[in-house]
Amino acid sequence: MVEPTIVVAFIAGIVSFASPCVLPLIPGFLAYLSGTSTGQQNARLKVFLNSVAFVLGFSVIFALLGVLLNTVLERVSYNVQTWLSRAGGIIIILFAMYILGLIKISFLEREHKFAVKKKFSVTYVTSFVFGAAFAVGWTPCVSAILGSVLALVVAKPAFGFVLLMSYALGLGIPFLIVGLFTTQAASLISKSATVLKYFNIIVGILLLILGILVFTNKLNIVANWFFAASFLS
Repeated sequence: MVEPTIVVAFIAGIVSFASPCVLPLIPGFLAYLSGTSTGQQNARLKVFLNSVAFVLGFSVIFALLGVLLNTVLERVSYNVQTWLSRAGGIIIILFAMYILGLIKISFLEREHKFAVKKKFSVTYVTSFVFGAAFAVGWTPCVSAILGSVLALVVAKPAFGFVLLMSYALGLGIPFLIVGLFTTQAASLISKSATVLKYFNIIVGILLLILGILVFTNKLNIVANWFFAASFLS
């Protein structure tokens, strides 16, 4: 059976992509990286290949971070891991409350990102560098969700690498789809504004539940639910 937190990390990646402060910017951003216009149908392949380079950029950073956290956290004792798990649960709860607008976290009110001022002659290199910078946290709402995944890694250090790669996969697949169908995606995104305004509420509630489960060491409830669902299917 698949470890449920891996599925949670994958969904968190999709949620990061679909965040109201990110999703509307994606088509234009990918077109900018490739040096084309979203209306140029003959540039679809170039936009898609730049999307691949962008996804590879942040995937490499997440992979390295996963290996590092896995190596460091697995060396600590069981008792320390228990307290780290509780700390991770508290962090996820705080991020959930921030997304719901119940509290303010000042450092999340600013964009934490590296400014990539240089555009390389090969656009794919520029896209890769932008992807690596994106992994640091492009916008406040992405930082909150990614921070929750990192807190989950603290609670489950043995799955550190797999969790972050699952997150990268969840974030990367939608990027590739939009890169392949940029014009159509831009039109669909513009029509989804009404739905997106309720998005943060749903995400915040789900993160709050996850944080409570992590803090109380009850993530096995999620595992049991997955087992029951797979058995019934």
